[in-house]
Formats: sequence, C-alpha cells, structure tokens
Amino acid sequence: MKTISTSLALLLTSLVLATTAAQEPTDKPQYFNQEVAKSNPLRTEQARELDAYIKQMAEDRTRFKQLFKPDYSSSAAFEKSAEPLRQAFCDSIGYPPPGKRPQAKATFVVIGADSIGTYYRAIIPILPGVHSEGIYIIPRKHAGKLPLMISMHGGGGSPEVALFNGGSNYHGMIRDAVKHGYAVYAPQHLFRADGYPRDIRRQIDDRMRLIGTSITAVEIAKITYAIDVLVKRPEVDPDRIGMVGLSYGGYYAQVTPAIDKRIKVSVSSCYFGVQEGRYEAQELSVPSDFRFPDRFTLFNDADIVALVCPRAHQIQAGSRDNASHREKGHMLAPTSANYYQQLKISDKFEHVIFAGGHEFHDKSAWAFVKKHL
Repeated sequence: MKTISTSLALLLTSLVLATTAAQEPTDKPQYFNQEVAKSNPLRTEQARELDAYIKQMAEDRTRFKQLFKPDYSSSAAFEKSAEPLRQAFCDSIGYPPPGKRPQAKATFVVIGADSIGTYYRAIIPILPGVHSEGIYIIPRKHAGKLPLMISMHGGGGSPEVALFNGGSNYHGMIRDAVKHGYAVYAPQHLFRADGYPRDIRRQIDDRMRLIGTSITAVEIAKITYAIDVLVKRPEVDPDRIGMVGLSYGGYYAQVTPAIDKRIKVSVSSCYFGVQEGRYEAQELSVPSDFRFPDRFTLFNDADIVALVCPRAHQIQAGSRDNASHREKGHMLAPTSANYYQQLKISDKFEHVIFAGGHEFHDKSAWAFVKKHL
C-alpha cells in the first residue's frame, strides 16, 4: 500500500508539472519597437516651433495695447490711464520688496565739509536688516527749503567714484547739483563687495527672485524709501524732487520715477535703448538683472517713459559713445516723445545727443532740471 501511494504521488506530481509547462508560453511577447533616432526630427521641430513662438510673442503688441490705453484728454487723465501698466511693472519686478519696514531711525554722520557744502554718511533702514547707504550733501549757503536731487552712480561705481578725485566721467553729476542749490542724496548700489564672488550682483538677484522680488525692485526701494526719510528733513522741499543718473544710474533714473511720482524731473544719461539693442542682436546677451518678466514685451525703455510722463524727462547719449548706447535709443525716442506731444507738453521731454562719450552732460542736464524743478 505504501508502494502504490508513493507511485501515485509521483504520477500526480508529473502531471502537475506537465500541465504547468504546457501553460507557460514557449516564446516571449513580440512588442512593437523602433529606433529612438527615428523621432529626432520631431524634437528638432519642437525646438523650431518654440523658437518661432518666442519671436512671435516678442513682436506682438496686443497685450500692451490691452493693458495701456492712454487717455490724452489731460495730464491727470493720462497718469490714471497708465496705472494698470505701472502696476504690471511693479508686479513684474516684485516691487515693493517683501518684509516689514524697520522702525529704526536713519543716521546722518558728518564726514566732511568744503566751500560748497557739508557731507554726511547716510544710513537709512529700508527692509529687515537692509539699509539704503550713501552720501548726503547740504549746500553750504542756503535759505529756505531746498529741492532734493538723487544722483545715481553707474555700473561698478559708487558715490565716492562719482564724487571724489574729479568725478571721472560723472563730471558735475553730484557736485554741480550742490552748486545749483540742491540737497543731494547719492546712494550706493551693489556691484562688487570685498570677500564675495565677482558675480555677487547676479547671485543676489537670482536669490531674490526665489523670494518674490528682484535686485531692481530692492534698489528702487533703496531710493524711494530713502526719499520717505529725506523729505522729512527740515532743509528739504518735498514738492521739488529730481533724479539724475549715468549708465546703470541712467536706468534707475528712468525706472525709479516710473514708480515714484514724487520725482518731478529726471535725466537718464547713456542708458536709453541699450538693452533693446542687445535683445535684437542676441536675447541672452542681456544681463540677467534686466531679464524680469515682460521686459521686452510690456516694459521696453520707450514705453517705460509713459510711466514718467507727464513729468519732465531727459534722455542723453554721447555722440562718441559706443553705438550700442546711442543708436537704438535714437530709434526709440520718438515713441517716448509722442506721449508728451499728444498732451501738448513737448518741452517736458528731451532726447539729447551731445558731443562726448560715455559721460554725464552737465550743461544740458542742469538747464533741463532748472527749467522743470
């Protein structure tokens, strides 16, 4: 009985194994296959389509016309019609920067004096742990309230470079303002710092974008928040504020009054149209801090002037400066001038090409400022 059971068990085991073997496929499934390279033309077409799309959108003015519908019935009506564009600009750059304004008081420490004025080192809290720092100068001889002039240095520079040892290509951008009877604030912007990488400006800007703002927004705030403090000083007339700037400073002398309507007259020297020219030649040649959203679809230099109008604005370019700092600006200037012409205030806008290089042109600047401030 034991022998039969063992045999039966062996037989049953054989049958099970045979059935299982019969159920398993003898060949693997045949799936459809194709060389990966076969679809390479589709990826090339994808790149071509996106390249064409970017170019098409860059040339499309539909969104700008929907956002900005200028009302030329009066200067006040024009300013009101520009508000949607102004707000879109603020949103694009992340202005105002996040963070509660500090309650700490500004400090003004005398660092020197000469025949034209008294020089102060100004430290003005603007954001958590962040200050607007610069040189503030009060004319030596003055009576009554003084107009306030913001004098903005250029790329790689500082108030000291623009002011001391002859002022280089800044000429009288700071000292002549004092001589003309203006209280002057010359703020410092970040371009280099001891102990930090050479591209510290780009790194800071990249990190700022991750928290919802930009170096453009913060540096505008270093001016506008400083104005909040300066207009409370006893010697300053809060109703007469101007701004001048060279090169990078010329950029800020355009975008700051575009946001802060307290600035009644501005002079942008050797900047207008530079980035638009670079963009046409090679989009990514534009420095990263000028690549905020819609920079070239809604906020090109010519149309940023719409946010300055009807307040007075002068654009300067040197005849011997690099063509990139002059030629595209010459093409864009009529668009800016048209805003003033439509309001019949053409004298409040000037595009000056002076005999000179990459430098501040004192004569035309101070004549324009004096006329409108």
